[in-house]
Amino acid sequence: MPRQSRLDAPGLLHHVMIRGIERKPIFSDDQDRDALMDRLALVLSETQTACYAWVFMDNHAHFLFRSPPAGISHVMRRLMTGYAGYFNRRHFRHGPLFQNRFKSVLCQENAYFKELVRYIHLNPLRAGAVSDLKGLAAHRYCGHRVLLGKGPCPWQDAEFVLASFGGSLRASRKRYNDFVKAGLTMGRREDLTGGGLVRSLGGWDAVKASFPSKESRQKSDQRILGDGDFVQSILTQAKENLSGKYLLAAKGIDKASALEKASGLFGVDPEWVLRKIRTRPLADARSLYCYWAARKLGVSQAELAIELSLSSSGIARAVERGRRIALENDYTLDGCESGLSS
Repeated sequence: MPRQSRLDAPGLLHHVMIRGIERKPIFSDDQDRDALMDRLALVLSETQTACYAWVFMDNHAHFLFRSPPAGISHVMRRLMTGYAGYFNRRHFRHGPLFQNRFKSVLCQENAYFKELVRYIHLNPLRAGAVSDLKGLAAHRYCGHRVLLGKGPCPWQDAEFVLASFGGSLRASRKRYNDFVKAGLTMGRREDLTGGGLVRSLGGWDAVKASFPSKESRQKSDQRILGDGDFVQSILTQAKENLSGKYLLAAKGIDKASALEKASGLFGVDPEWVLRKIRTRPLADARSLYCYWAARKLGVSQAELAIELSLSSSGIARAVERGRRIALENDYTLDGCESGLSS
């Protein structure tokens, strides 16, 4: 699946996650954790970014940010690049520290704000880093301690979080703590980490076609956490048109389907199509498969080159030849496909 574009706009709420490359630690000791905290203080202040919840684990970290005018990507680029440079210098290492880019889930605030604060702050307990709520309240590298007034953190907006629980400062802290305690039996809460109906289902057009009701479209995009109306409004603002290959995916059409159909049209065994045999009809079936995979399903030519043991130029020629075969014979991967390009 191709990399998805980042969804963002000033003032929106983001659950952001960073993870060490190959799931390796991003902290070796408290000096590293303090260094990231110092960098957060600098970057969040300079970019006017609000942070409501956060936690440092051994090989990953979670944050709940409000996107500033410069955008969440700008914030994370400064944060991750600066910290990775520090970490590499201190530990005499080279290369990437983090696994790919950060993950961010754009969240519907009125429905999920409190849930996300609780989910993020319970990470140390779920992972066994602390044994109980008393240990969590004393944990230096988690925003829970700050909300209870047990430690300062000038870049965490504790006042905003506690205001959502109402009452005096003392009352709001108690209500918050009771709310966290009530979440102890809820487990990992995979529903709070992004869309559940899966982008691979097929973009917004496919989701609406397959799940017509607002309720069934909840969390339909893994970059967004919210109900159907919220998801739709965000994608509309982003002016995304995600039909084509996603509609094919929604119907269960993938590389294996393309290979089977191309083989069937020429009456050959799919296993033989994948071998470097240039005689027809195997070469024709292979070219048609390459065309459908690359142009209709968005499979990279590099991936096809590895699969078929061909050069990049060989795959490019096969795709073009497959395009002509499909056009001349009116072969389609799906009867109503729109594809990527013809």
